[in-house]
Amino acid sequence: MTEEAKTSEPRTDSTVSVVGPGDGETIVLGTTRMRILEDGGHTGHRLAIAESVLAPHTQGPPQHRHARHDEGFYVLSGTVRFTVGDQHYDATTGTLVMVPPGTPHTFANLTDQPAVMLSTFTPGLYVQYFRELQEVLANGRPLTPQANIDAMSRYATEPATDLA
Repeated sequence: MTEEAKTSEPRTDSTVSVVGPGDGETIVLGTTRMRILEDGGHTGHRLAIAESVLAPHTQGPPQHRHARHDEGFYVLSGTVRFTVGDQHYDATTGTLVMVPPGTPHTFANLTDQPAVMLSTFTPGLYVQYFRELQEVLANGRPLTPQANIDAMSRYATEPATDLA
């Protein structure tokens, strides 16, 4: 046990982060709107959290694997179809889906209603991937499959091409 863990004194270098309902960074990727609630800046990049709104009939990313981070999805409203390998799961409101490193996965909203998810990324550096995709679109470039693959590769993520 470290000396820090043995003490009950509060850390003087920590700050509390409070993100209100209208706060947070917004990232728009096609029909998906993300609100970054924690980008890892307050957690030493151990954890990032985002709220995502998927419009009706939104296809998610191609099935992919993360080599270095866990990803969690908690469905706040609607129904989200998760595909993990060749298995499909329809996650309704109140469902948590945890994806460990190396597991192929994707998600989509196949319904006529919006779906809202709270996503976690551990460690939290993966948020930068979404910022890069938004930058591609903001610069007027198309978000091609290759541009997506290039961005993924910078964050220890790759398409699950063996499942295509």
